[in-house]
Amino acid sequence: MHPNSVERLTSTLTESSVLAVIPARFHSTRLPGKILADIAGKPMIEHVYRRTAAARRVHAVIVATDDQRIADAVHAFGGAALMTRADHGSGTDRIAEAVAALRCGIVINVQGDEPLIEPDTIDAAIAPLLADTSVEMSTLSRPFQDRAEFEKPSVVKVVTNDSGEALYFSRAPLAGASAHIGLYVYRRETLLKLASAPAARVELAESLEQLRALTLGIRIRVVETRHTAAGVDTQDDLDRVRQLMLVSSRT
Repeated sequence: MHPNSVERLTSTLTESSVLAVIPARFHSTRLPGKILADIAGKPMIEHVYRRTAAARRVHAVIVATDDQRIADAVHAFGGAALMTRADHGSGTDRIAEAVAALRCGIVINVQGDEPLIEPDTIDAAIAPLLADTSVEMSTLSRPFQDRAEFEKPSVVKVVTNDSGEALYFSRAPLAGASAHIGLYVYRRETLLKLASAPAARVELAESLEQLRALTLGIRIRVVETRHTAAGVDTQDDLDRVRQLMLVSSRT
């Protein structure tokens, strides 16, 4: 049995484990197959997996996918992959299917198209749930790089209260907002509750599934970071990340 196989991880996970799950599908809308795109000699999913596994507070990492090509790529570099149904409407639903069969206390949803995610940033997002049992869910935010980014509908904005809890998420420019980074940390029961609830009207209007949590009365702690996200949605994004990786390898 491979040390990183799902069977091996299942036997070592407990009700207090912190489990990172990377939802990964092959047929992305704008850049199909990006999850397996080569970056510095490795598929993008491997960069995400290894950076996630390097987070000190993460006990285990699993890729949840519906595509055998992705599962094979993960197994090839020694990672754990779990096959899920193909009809999930969101990454949250895919993660919930995987987690329903696993023991853990806290679940991290790490986007599979963030090959430059910092392990310390993942740890920072987990910290509120470890420090306070009343915190059900957390996510990340960062300052905007410029006015143009603030006005981009593709950049999600989050407004928080004085306690650092999310008041609203939107694609529209909002006064006092920060840029949202789509990494989420949930208590296991909170994730399963979210996945079993119907989509909220405001969630559908904004095309932002995290608004379902706010509609259900789930408070989301927002952790500020200086980390600049480098999500890959287009070929230009992929070219930019490849260049950043190239520069990093030379320093």
